[in-house]
Amino acid sequence: MHAMDLLLKKRDGGELSTAEIEFFVRAVVRNGEAKLGHPAGDVDGAGETITDAQMGAFLMAVFQRGLSLRELGDLTRAMRFSGETFDGVAEGFGAMKPLMVDKHSTGGVGDKSSLLIAPIVAAAGMVGEPRIAVPMISGRSLGHTGGTLDKLETIPGFDSQLSMQRMGEVLRECHAVLVGQTPRLVPADRILYGMRDHTGTVESPFLICASIMSKKLAESLDGLVLDVKVGSGAFMPTYEQSRFLAELMVSTGEGAGTKTVALLTSMDEPMGRFSGNWVEVWECVEILKGVRHPMSADLVELALMLSGWMLHVGGKAGSPEEGAAMADEMLRSGAAYAAWLRIVAAQGGDVRVFEDPAGFQRPKATRVLRAARAGYLAGMDCKEVGWAVQRLGAGRARPGDPVSAHAGIESHAKVGDWIEAGGAIFTLFSEDEALLAEPYRMLEATVRLEDAPPERQSLVREVVRG
Repeated sequence: MHAMDLLLKKRDGGELSTAEIEFFVRAVVRNGEAKLGHPAGDVDGAGETITDAQMGAFLMAVFQRGLSLRELGDLTRAMRFSGETFDGVAEGFGAMKPLMVDKHSTGGVGDKSSLLIAPIVAAAGMVGEPRIAVPMISGRSLGHTGGTLDKLETIPGFDSQLSMQRMGEVLRECHAVLVGQTPRLVPADRILYGMRDHTGTVESPFLICASIMSKKLAESLDGLVLDVKVGSGAFMPTYEQSRFLAELMVSTGEGAGTKTVALLTSMDEPMGRFSGNWVEVWECVEILKGVRHPMSADLVELALMLSGWMLHVGGKAGSPEEGAAMADEMLRSGAAYAAWLRIVAAQGGDVRVFEDPAGFQRPKATRVLRAARAGYLAGMDCKEVGWAVQRLGAGRARPGDPVSAHAGIESHAKVGDWIEAGGAIFTLFSEDEALLAEPYRMLEATVRLEDAPPERQSLVREVVRG
């Protein structure tokens, strides 16, 4: 086989065979490893070659032509097994292996539900049968969306870059581990993701699906719950495209033998009270401690629903509603907070910082956006809010950019709330006063106040099942 033949075939609308897709993925990994100076003999598929230009052309052909479900399944599987997987981690439990369950969000503004879900499900999964563990691989912020790893790494000492052996040890001890993608875990995705960012092919639902599902399935999951965002802050621009992506991911997960469900959830305003890095950890710690601020109600609702589905697909609860009630009990009893402390400590984090999370928030500059008139908060472009958070220093425009621990925003009202003239809408935080002006103008321009209350959207718009 030759790479040129494959990209021409896909360019012209042909359907690639399983062997051709496997050839392509092996060649991609070999190309990436060669750049790192690894000898060809150390890489599976030695002798199979592809250039960066050919990879880019292939990705554009897929962007234009799409993939059949069989091709998508083959591409996801080949990427999944392109490097290390959690199979060895799972086997480390021996006869006491729990069911492996995880969730994935397509990303939003203020979406920190993973910080609640992992300890909630871990706490429930340690008690009785069946036992459940959460091997959660997370990502970093990019563009207008936040990243779980950036939030976790504001905790002093927290190590998100664990070896596969250490991941297994933490998972056995805590029933959850919160880590980033290692260089040898799904290397094909790491290489192709970087290429997509430079070739205008990021938005392909087929490539998004293969990227997400190859990493999640590499966790050797028994169940997976997907949180697919819809609305102005969602990654996909329309409801129909978000639903199509959800259907692709559910079909791919089910085809790989993993129970998979997707919830289409609203992202028309920031989730919860805070958007940023440490401020989101602070918000979740307060919830885990039993403090439920009114502005965090939507976050708690989402976390309980997603946890409920995870407990259901893991066989712990007979229905998602029963699972959500179990999740709520884990929060109210303090069991989830105890699980959180175990996870953070096992990954090197200093849990003493949670004694006074508000005191740890130390921005150098703040500014409050106030309502110019009285009215109902009718809406905003949530993506624009996300970009404002990024410009404050909390996010990154390009992979590798540094992020600020203490930059972000606090929301003082939700869509549909009445605000008096002069009432606070957002408080902006930054570690550089010069960075406040542009985000302030962006937020001021996107907030809409009206005399009549807007129609409220439900948090969960639709559930897509296999």
